[in-house]
Amino acid sequence: MLKNLLKRMNWPNTTFLVSTLVLAITIVPWYLWTYGIDLFQILLFTFFYFATGMSITLGYHRLYSHRAFKASPFVEWWTVFFGAGAFEGSVLDWSADHRRHHKYVDQDEDPYDISKGFFHAHCGWLLFSDGEPTVLDNVGDMKKSPLLMFQHNHYLPIAFGMGFGLPALIGWCWGGGSAALASLLVSGLLRAVLVQHFTFFINSFCHMIGTRPYDTETTARDSAIMALFTYGEGYHNYHHKFQTDYRNAIKPWGYDPTKWAIWALQKVGLTSNLRRIPAEKILAAEILEQQRRLDKHLLAAKGSSMPESILESLHASQERLSQAMKDWTAKKEQYQLAMSKQVEASRHQIAQMKKEAKEAAHHVQEMFEEWKMLISTRLLSWLEQSGQLTAG
Repeated sequence: MLKNLLKRMNWPNTTFLVSTLVLAITIVPWYLWTYGIDLFQILLFTFFYFATGMSITLGYHRLYSHRAFKASPFVEWWTVFFGAGAFEGSVLDWSADHRRHHKYVDQDEDPYDISKGFFHAHCGWLLFSDGEPTVLDNVGDMKKSPLLMFQHNHYLPIAFGMGFGLPALIGWCWGGGSAALASLLVSGLLRAVLVQHFTFFINSFCHMIGTRPYDTETTARDSAIMALFTYGEGYHNYHHKFQTDYRNAIKPWGYDPTKWAIWALQKVGLTSNLRRIPAEKILAAEILEQQRRLDKHLLAAKGSSMPESILESLHASQERLSQAMKDWTAKKEQYQLAMSKQVEASRHQIAQMKKEAKEAAHHVQEMFEEWKMLISTRLLSWLEQSGQLTAG
């Protein structure tokens, strides 16, 4: 068994990931305890932490893997080069694996299939492999880019130069040899390990911890806690349901610095064509998931003497929600037709249509919340009291 395990080991990946982790939890703490850290090193670490980490989430992930927006050459060069400094592979390799993950999520073909265990999904899939290069048969669009091909063909020198060399060089320019060593250890080594494992959280924890409000067909989950560690990628259930949206957090209070960066860059002309899933489609997915849960609970209660008042309340609430959805759809379509000049309308009429569409959308949300509240306070409460409540 050990012989087979060693045979399957991807030694370059294992050597790098294990050695950097060991050094990060031994040498770096010793150095900081012995010599301390100054404001310059803290600022440099912060810069490289976000520059490399968000080059993965903004560039590798949302820009290239999902084509969720378009970017200027400056943004492309920035994310390609700083992304290499995260030591997670070339854009082509990373995106090929990620697209395969979405296509075969939770199946054997999924590179980081969570059903094979937390360790496998987190980093085991990188440590144990057949050593063969990543199959690039699903990134034909990226192969047309000279920039991406250049990074792919010269990945290692770019990665070590950006990930270790540049922090050390900046440190040396600031304060000589001692500052260069501190920058190499903190903004290079420690930062690289943290960025890697925070990215790995998306493949492991984000398929284990959280809720599934949009799609229970996959293990992907939404977690506000994980979003804090993953540059906003923690809203993973939404992402798996609507992977082409440039946003992961769609609620105003959701922490998604990657989304904010893409939006801010659009304001200065550095990104464009930001793709957003229509609000009614998102809400429809939520409603469908709630209906699945409701059907499951009703099936569990089949044959039981459920109070008629509960069923009547649920039915009435669902009817109000359905009517509100129809009203919202009609008003939104009317507004969109007016905006596209397909129907004649004055500026005042268009403004009124927009107002009515917003009010209709707000009403739908109110009806949806009412329906969910009825399910949780009346149906689930009755099932719990009667001992019929099922998990999930």
